[in-house]
Amino acid sequence: NAPNAVLAAAASLLGPRLSDGAREAAALMIDVFSAAGLAAAHDEDFALSRAPIDDAARERLLQAEPDPRAEALLAAVALRGARSVPLRWLLALGGHPRADAVLAALTTTVAWGPLQRKRISRLTVESLPAWMRLIGTLLGASVDAARHRADSFCDLPNDEVLGVRSLTELAALALLGRAPAANDLFAFQTLTGLLLTNGPGAISAQGAKGAVSADGPETPARVQLNKAMVGFLSHTGYAHGGNGFEGVAFLLERFAGQALSDPGDAGHGLDLDAMARDFAREYGAQKAASKESGGPGYTIPCINHPVFKDKPENIDPREAFVRQRIEARGEYNIFHDYYRRLVQALFDEGVTRNVFCVNVDALIATLLLKLMWQPLAAGRIRRAELETAAFTAFLYGRMIGCAAEIDDHLNRGRNMDTRTPQSQVRFVA
Repeated sequence: NAPNAVLAAAASLLGPRLSDGAREAAALMIDVFSAAGLAAAHDEDFALSRAPIDDAARERLLQAEPDPRAEALLAAVALRGARSVPLRWLLALGGHPRADAVLAALTTTVAWGPLQRKRISRLTVESLPAWMRLIGTLLGASVDAARHRADSFCDLPNDEVLGVRSLTELAALALLGRAPAANDLFAFQTLTGLLLTNGPGAISAQGAKGAVSADGPETPARVQLNKAMVGFLSHTGYAHGGNGFEGVAFLLERFAGQALSDPGDAGHGLDLDAMARDFAREYGAQKAASKESGGPGYTIPCINHPVFKDKPENIDPREAFVRQRIEARGEYNIFHDYYRRLVQALFDEGVTRNVFCVNVDALIATLLLKLMWQPLAAGRIRRAELETAAFTAFLYGRMIGCAAEIDDHLNRGRNMDTRTPQSQVRFVA
């Protein structure tokens, strides 16, 4: 299965009832702390006596025996030194908190400020526990089952997963299969930010919003968030998201047999202009032969774009942004350099009518190949694993962006209508 199909299967298992307890706990906390006049969810001076609840509400939050998941979350919060009025209030109730209640306390803490400023809706805050469960599950499902153990994730102990590492570090670990260095995290963060969204008209966003609209956002309780994520995942593929996957394979073919030890070394000694020119001539001959015979042509992955075209020299602004940031850090990537020389060579050899852009999919391919070139060359990972990682990197970024699209359509959308008025397109939160 392709990575998106694997994640869709995992999302399908997370029906809305699995998050009912946490959703109800979040709704209760919103009621309690709104009535109590809580201004800041991190206020250590807030008097808990201002937020009383009755016995029936208490029973929904507590249980007779300790909950191992709740205990693990509480230990992690203590280790991180986090402050939370909802969590402090929950612990002061006595008894043993349910894991759903602890999760709701944490998500309500994070969302309280934006909720008070009316940047997000109550519905969004009540949905946050379900989103935490969904995003965590999708991240885990992207990793081979052999790397999941009862006490660790990708060889990282659970205590460190919960209490020390950032989500960015965990996602990079899942993708790379090793602890990321500082440069790795920079590349991963930048890539994820770029891949969040192409805007509400992107195919992946249409799939997500179509699923919301089919359930009926005018009655939000009917909308199944996990199904909406399946809609996003089913609307990604080898043309939308997987082109970076194909780009890795393309680069491996171009650099096969080359003596390259470090793709980050600008003094690599390879003649990239000659490599690009030779392939451009070969590709031009193949293209002409295909046109003559009427056979199918081959499209070079990661160059050209349906929007960034028709200029003498075309630039994908996302690619340019990352390239400039990398250069400002004094870093180098031979694979990215090759792609930029290739689009020029294709024009110089008369294969293209103008200089095509190097698109954002090339960033996925070139950044990942640089990160994983040495373990690949040493035989520690297989080629198929590297190609799968390229597609997965796209899904990591887009799952965050599509979660925002789903929440937006849940709050603002209409039944059986996926449109977003251009006047309302402002930002992704």
